[in-house]
Amino acid sequence: MAYVRRDLKYVDAFIQAGCELDEKCQDLLDVIRRLYEQQQYMYDNNTHVVEDRIVSISQPYVRPIVRGKASKPTEFGAKLHLSIDEKGFARIEYLSFDAFNEGSMLQAALNAYRYHHGYYPGRVLVDKIYGTDSNYAFCKEHGIRINVKKRGRPFSDEKLNRKAAKIAARDNSDRIQIERCFSVAKRKNGMGLITKKREDTSLSTIAMSVLVTNIFGSFKLALKELEQGN
Repeated sequence: MAYVRRDLKYVDAFIQAGCELDEKCQDLLDVIRRLYEQQQYMYDNNTHVVEDRIVSISQPYVRPIVRGKASKPTEFGAKLHLSIDEKGFARIEYLSFDAFNEGSMLQAALNAYRYHHGYYPGRVLVDKIYGTDSNYAFCKEHGIRINVKKRGRPFSDEKLNRKAAKIAARDNSDRIQIERCFSVAKRKNGMGLITKKREDTSLSTIAMSVLVTNIFGSFKLALKELEQGN
């Protein structure tokens, strides 16, 4: 950091002497200053955490996101909150380079579904992070069955336990569709290789990959309906 501090002083001296930087160089210099300040803060406070930590000079908007996966505990890139309706069409609920808790966004996603369709879905298939008391209460109030197992003791009735197990198995099978959508978007429609350098163009590329996935999905759905009609 001492070398960076020294070089920044040299640059400041040149600027004070009348040297001018173009817009791109000025933006890079601002990023380097912020990066230096963050590193100095973490060093002074003996911590590895700082707000809006910069991990890339060329892409300062990228944030480290802890995923908890065995192969990749931390990933760098945008975080996408995606929903899929019963016909297989995906909709972006939220998209950002900042980390966020998607579990708190379930109710907004369900309200968005009601806005587009005029009614709430009969069931919602999610992972465990959505299994909060608030989400359970919301789903119960609007007659929505949520697949995440509610906290507490299981049913004492063995028949009810077998019935719940069958429903859970069917739900887990149906929930694979969201994973399939992510896989297709990454492997075939550009989401897995974002080459854009700007924040807005990167987010636009992700949105376009979801759009293309929906377009191909609509073609397959139309062909399926034609085959059934014949």
